[in-house]
Amino acid sequence: MFKLLIKLTFVFILGAGELWVAIPAGIAIKLHPWMVALTSASGAALGSLTVIFLGARLRAWLLKEKEPQDNPNGFIFKIWQRYGIIGLGLLAPLVTGAPLGAALGISMGAEPRKLLGWMVIGILLWTVILTLSAWLGFKMVKL
Repeated sequence: MFKLLIKLTFVFILGAGELWVAIPAGIAIKLHPWMVALTSASGAALGSLTVIFLGARLRAWLLKEKEPQDNPNGFIFKIWQRYGIIGLGLLAPLVTGAPLGAALGISMGAEPRKLLGWMVIGILLWTVILTLSAWLGFKMVKL
């Protein structure tokens, strides 16, 4: 039971940083795919929630000092310009990691509740895709 708790904690912490790292790691340490999906998605969601909660206050403080500069050549900025909060929420968990995507969204002026909602949807979407891919990949290697 203690080993399972350590494995789950490991996947949760990895998920809080990078979802696409946590899922293959969880499958590799022989956790059930459902446990990996739930644990890594929970870690990513908590990481995003933390950044969004703290980010709104940080942004308010920064705006008093200086408006943040956006990089018009950056990939995430282009997603933001073209698809808005929905595109950022759906793509950031895979492209930048959920916490960094949340921080970028906050810095570009996204409403925290909407950003969190779309980030969670993106986290769930990529969790399903990555978990199935990793699980099938590890099954194929065992053949």
